[in-house]
Amino acid sequence: MSLWEPDDRGEAVQLTGTDFSGNPVDTRQWAGDVVVVNTWYAACPPCRAEAPDLVAAAADYAAQGVHFIGVNGTDEGGAALAFDRTFDVPYPSISDTDGSAIADLQGHVPVQAVPTTLVLDRQGRVAARILGLADASTLRALIDEALEDPAP
Repeated sequence: MSLWEPDDRGEAVQLTGTDFSGNPVDTRQWAGDVVVVNTWYAACPPCRAEAPDLVAAAADYAAQGVHFIGVNGTDEGGAALAFDRTFDVPYPSISDTDGSAIADLQGHVPVQAVPTTLVLDRQGRVAARILGLADASTLRALIDEALEDPAP
């Protein structure tokens, strides 16, 4: 896990793309809110292991304006949507088979493994990164910390 102090967070991350249902996704619509970004693919064992915790956190933090978004550069629509149904995933995932979303992230923070989970502060900057399986209590502590940051 890596943490960045507010003065070391750099520029805001902006992810855009299309989800697996064909809907546009743009994180700029969540400006001023905390955003959790998770890279995953359907056959990834740690992705499957962490999915219930991510789904629970997305539900628990929704009322506080925390948004979750997945980035999947491996799967076609059928596999990704089956994963979403299996785990009842309530948030969108960008279809990133061209690698553009990961490239956008790489400009801000290294994404060296799948899964990788990022917590973006209210200004859209990377506040924390978890490489590999995201432990539920660690993720929630990072979200809580980001929520304590003042709004932009």
